[in-house]
Amino acid sequence: MTEAAEAFNRSIQDAQELLDRFDDENTPTSNRNPETLKRAGLVIAMAAWETYIKDRIREEFEVLLKAVGGSPLGRFVQKRLAEDLKRFFNPNSLKVKQLFENYFEVDVTEQWVWDNYDAHLARETLNKLISKRGDAAHQAKTSPKPDNEPHLVKRDDLEKAIRFLKGLVMATDKVKIVK
Repeated sequence: MTEAAEAFNRSIQDAQELLDRFDDENTPTSNRNPETLKRAGLVIAMAAWETYIKDRIREEFEVLLKAVGGSPLGRFVQKRLAEDLKRFFNPNSLKVKQLFENYFEVDVTEQWVWDNYDAHLARETLNKLISKRGDAAHQAKTSPKPDNEPHLVKRDDLEKAIRFLKGLVMATDKVKIVK
């Protein structure tokens, strides 16, 4: 297991804890609206995925650049990678594919196969989660009657997202990048 995957496993626990808090606070007698916990949980889960991709790229890059580290070429490539990762947000399947192909000539998305997922379904599911994360992060509830609106992130959605991202990280982590 890569260090990036170990860090992901620790960080995804924050999303799980928010889901657990939702379960604890979602009672008829609660004075709080726990719905925000599910939206926050999805945002945090997707942040864990984004961080995993960035960490994995950096981890593989360290190995790749050992031979040229400290040289002008090594410094140039490291600077370029740092700039690319600084602009790397919302890692949908296309962005992940392009990043790994640009730096390692590997399409990691083709290896996204596990349990009931093939590469196509995994890419599609990730893209939907990225879109939903954007909605959860950027669309405040502005209706005068928010109780009448359907919840953007259902409990099962967050639970499935966490499980999916764990599987996606495991599948990505199995891909051999640097020979």
